[in-house]
Amino acid sequence: MVSRPMRYGWSTLDGRSAPVPLAAPEQAALRPPAPPDSAAHLLCARVPAAGWTTAFELPKDKTITISVIAGPSKGVTHQIHKPRISIGGAGGGADIEIDDPKLSRVHCALRVSHGSIRLCDLDSTSGTYVHDELVQAAELGHLSEFRVGSSLLLVTIIAKREIDHA
Repeated sequence: MVSRPMRYGWSTLDGRSAPVPLAAPEQAALRPPAPPDSAAHLLCARVPAAGWTTAFELPKDKTITISVIAGPSKGVTHQIHKPRISIGGAGGGADIEIDDPKLSRVHCALRVSHGSIRLCDLDSTSGTYVHDELVQAAELGHLSEFRVGSSLLLVTIIAKREIDHA
């Protein structure tokens, strides 16, 4: 087996990640932060992987939209075109940017897989709420609402209309 260098306190000798013990607890503060990687954030690493699939795909027969129904950007609607998207404040680099000063730059993420939508908070400052309850991750469906910052968002899932050429 070929040895690979350790990076950021994690070993990848066999293709799997495992924590490398530190000599003293105070060294944990000296460990360099993980490199910024928006794809890693979208995987919602703090949520257990059990039950989550890695095959993200949009349903071919449905259209998913996210609408801001309350807050500074009320009335703005975004159609989902990718199976993994991030939501954050304006100018933060998220896939969907909302003009709300209470949102973190990259606040939360949505993942679509087999018609199921998972919402995941990305260590935001003000949190992500479903039914007025702070969540790290939650399942969303048609007409589900969630709050980020001072904005209330609505998920709609509707069947695509068949175009009849006859």
